[in-house]
Amino acid sequence: MPSTETPDTQGVRSIQRALDILSLLSEEQPLIAVRDIVNATGLAKTTVIRIVQTLEQSGLLWATPSGYMAGPGLWRWAHLARRSWELPPETQRLMRELASRERETVNVYVARDIVRVCIAQQESPQPLRHVVQVGDELPLWAGASAKVLLRNAPPPLLERIARSSPFGDEHLERMQEWIEEATQQGYAVSHGERETGLSAVAVPLLGRSGTVVAALTLSGPTVRFTDDRVASFADALLSAAKQMNERGFDHPLGF
Repeated sequence: MPSTETPDTQGVRSIQRALDILSLLSEEQPLIAVRDIVNATGLAKTTVIRIVQTLEQSGLLWATPSGYMAGPGLWRWAHLARRSWELPPETQRLMRELASRERETVNVYVARDIVRVCIAQQESPQPLRHVVQVGDELPLWAGASAKVLLRNAPPPLLERIARSSPFGDEHLERMQEWIEEATQQGYAVSHGERETGLSAVAVPLLGRSGTVVAALTLSGPTVRFTDDRVASFADALLSAAKQMNERGFDHPLGF
């Protein structure tokens, strides 16, 4: 039976397959062999070889005797991404001072569809601390930063986020309560919602139009996030966010 796919549909599918192959590369797996790609994607070996060769020709993959690694063509994209998302020196200074003074990890998150992405981090000076990697994606169905990032989220998006949680659609009502509470008090708190023993306090960073474009957070072990400390963290975050908000921005680059 002849295929009913249009050229556009086939093109999108090919792009998605190429991205799926590139996403197999990680710090834990810097090299991938064709057989690894076949096993991970379920694609035919001939299809994998064709896509890999195209990625290699574009410089996005590099062939070695042991397999394929990230190609030099990715350097240009990585450099562009860093320049686009790296925070200005003044904002980095504020984050360093906040982490040093409060002695907990400082992060900035932005929302992307049903996840939040860490775009900046200043680690706590304490040995026991919470650390994520810049670029890491975390769920939006829980966590202090999620509660402030979703302030202006449309109902269909909230429904999709709730559906992605371990609790399913029933989680929507709880999320809405969290968002409303965070909006009213100006900051959000979480204790072990996503990971047992981890707590966080978050405040919104606003764009020129007044909408939430990012979340500024302090996070660390729950044992250190007592009620008194949470109140102190909230005040410190609100003060730092005020300095950032006074500059006005519609994009993280404006921090």
